[in-house]
Amino acid sequence: MTDSYTVGIDVGGTKIEAVLVDGMGVVRVCERMAARGGADRVVADCARLARMVAGPYFPEVQAVGIGIPGQVDPTTGHVANVVNLAIVDVELARLVSQALGGVPVHVENDVNAAALGAAHMLDRGSETVAFLNFGTGLAAGLVYRGRLLHGASGSAGEIGHIPVDPNRFECPCGQRGCLETVCSGAAVATLWPTGKDDPPMPDLLAKAKAGDPAAQRVLAIVKHAMGDAVQMVTQSVDPELIVVGGGMAKTGQPLLDAIGEEVQARGRRCPFLESLHIAGRLRLAPPDEPIGAVGAALAAVHVSV
Repeated sequence: MTDSYTVGIDVGGTKIEAVLVDGMGVVRVCERMAARGGADRVVADCARLARMVAGPYFPEVQAVGIGIPGQVDPTTGHVANVVNLAIVDVELARLVSQALGGVPVHVENDVNAAALGAAHMLDRGSETVAFLNFGTGLAAGLVYRGRLLHGASGSAGEIGHIPVDPNRFECPCGQRGCLETVCSGAAVATLWPTGKDDPPMPDLLAKAKAGDPAAQRVLAIVKHAMGDAVQMVTQSVDPELIVVGGGMAKTGQPLLDAIGEEVQARGRRCPFLESLHIAGRLRLAPPDEPIGAVGAALAAVHVSV
């Protein structure tokens, strides 16, 4: 093992996952625990898990990275409006650093952290990688030459609230027709309620394939919006690799096939789109891998060096 380490922490609505990463970017230890709501508890749990995953190597930890949903200022480590964890406002980086005896702490939005982790795990040779997070909401994380693209205000990749969908459903953000209203996990659950705790996308795909007209109609709406999301990312940053992640990615290859069918159908109508070979750029995020925690660790390294 090397003599310098970084801890990465992925804070989710139900669990917190942490990894110990060595100087070569290899995960040496992975631990997780149930998430608890409230800013004080999240701070305490992040600090506890960082010490737990580092174990005897904690004195060699050069930095801790945290990925968390909500509004994140990566320059200050301030986090706001994490609804699932009942966080209104918290100076997460400063408070976790204090709890760890002054170890530098860097905080990223969870989608950005996952983008960096996915780029690291799937393809280190690509100059530009986009991570499309089809989760409760919809957003993209953008990685260029191993670094995250935040934009002037930190809103780079926030494609979920681009109001282009023709169905014009009302969005909590105050607009109508946001992509998030039709192709996020929450949107699909609304458009195709199954009455079960199971995610709706596998059922929707299966029913549509079996010829259910209602399922085919809903799937056409969802696929169109997913195609819009992929096309926006492709034509704005032209990534070599487009990683599909988030909760809906657990559907697996059938989801990727559905998105591929949509972009290929568009290509048949448009030689320009066909020339981009978008379907060939699509990959699923590696299942059951701690990509968010790994990305958080890598983001912290880039800040600390």
